[in-house]
Amino acid sequence: GIYFDTGKSDIKENSAKELNEVVKYLKNNPEVNLYIVGHTDDSGNLDNNLKLSNDRAQAVLLFLVEKGIDKSRLEAHGVASFAPMSTNDNEEGRQLNRRVELVKRIK
Repeated sequence: GIYFDTGKSDIKENSAKELNEVVKYLKNNPEVNLYIVGHTDDSGNLDNNLKLSNDRAQAVLLFLVEKGIDKSRLEAHGVASFAPMSTNDNEEGRQLNRRVELVKRIK
């Protein structure tokens, strides 16, 4: 999982480990492109959450590019809190919603 602290778009250490595995996979599978989707919990206002979700997706995109993945294979967008994977009624659920998902696309 690629998760984030509240209001942050910094790649956490455990997420960097996950993303390094993604880098290996992408280098071994050049036909695969990724759609990078940033998410937030429902704290804060919509404009801030849209920006934050985009920042999170862009942070992942930049990480992958810095590790040698061609930017043309990546597309990143934020969707704010419109696609929660858990409840926003407690901290555990909100933490799960502060994430980036990677969707595989074959050329």
